[in-house]
Amino acid sequence: MERQEIRFENVDFAREVCGPGNAHLEIVAQISGLRVESRGNELAILGDDQVMVALVTRYFAQIYELVRTGYQLFDRDIEQSLRIMLRDPSTPLKKYYQESQFAVSPRKSICPKTVTQREYLHALRDVDLVLGIGPAGTGKTYLAVAVGVSLFLQKKIKRLILTRPAVEAGEKLGFLPGDLVEKVNPYLRPLYDALHDMLDYNRVQEMIGTGAIEIAPLAFMRGRTLNNAFVILDEAQNTSPEQMKMFLTRLGYGSRAVVTGDITQIDLPAHVGSGLIQAMEVLHGVQGVSMIHFTEEDVIRHPLVGRIVRAYDRHRQAAEAKGEKR
Repeated sequence: MERQEIRFENVDFAREVCGPGNAHLEIVAQISGLRVESRGNELAILGDDQVMVALVTRYFAQIYELVRTGYQLFDRDIEQSLRIMLRDPSTPLKKYYQESQFAVSPRKSICPKTVTQREYLHALRDVDLVLGIGPAGTGKTYLAVAVGVSLFLQKKIKRLILTRPAVEAGEKLGFLPGDLVEKVNPYLRPLYDALHDMLDYNRVQEMIGTGAIEIAPLAFMRGRTLNNAFVILDEAQNTSPEQMKMFLTRLGYGSRAVVTGDITQIDLPAHVGSGLIQAMEVLHGVQGVSMIHFTEEDVIRHPLVGRIVRAYDRHRQAAEAKGEKR
């Protein structure tokens, strides 16, 4: 059995690398198939696969260097960074994370956790129209809002506009109580949540009051020309082809647009096609348009969520097997 060891400068650094209750080591062991043991300020990596032992040893050496720079590690960082190295063992993780660090505002910095997130962040900063397609939890909307806030604070745009279709109400909101703002707010809440994570509450309210930030249902975009704005269309899989064309043709001078959605979660009536799916076909290869496709590997979530999903999958498979036997 191959065995390699790493000695840390002190026990505090060792704790940071290993995680609470050695949680980080368990994640690495599960993904790599190796044994990872800690004692004091030392770490031992053991396994029959010499190549994998060498790679995981280099991985922990790089994670150690990242910790020494003051980077705070989370469980999701361990899983995502190890998968990055497994795809490309030559990846310099310290440089990767430091170069990817993105200052949104004085109170918030973000760092893409996956290769796709990094590609998406670059596209958001450099391309006029970006389509982010993939499952929930991949950071599509959050990163788009982060770039929009950053561009506004740098005075590169004058307005940040966030919109989504209120499909659950069929854009017919009359049956809901309250005035128009109160009727549409439940559908726009995820956008408010992202904003409040990057700016303090009073600043967000001030910007909404002056029109610097506008959060509105998609129906409100009709007939407008949006100049010097960063416009985000969220949940775009629930737009009709007509709504999507209407939105894309609103862009004016100095504006950029981001369209996000998950084409596996379409809530439209069966007879209505998805505007996002049509846009992916129509805009393929068009200059100035970037399409970024996320997968389940890009989902950033609590490790427990992954275990819950796998438990449900096992339960479903067991139920199907029993059904086949009957």
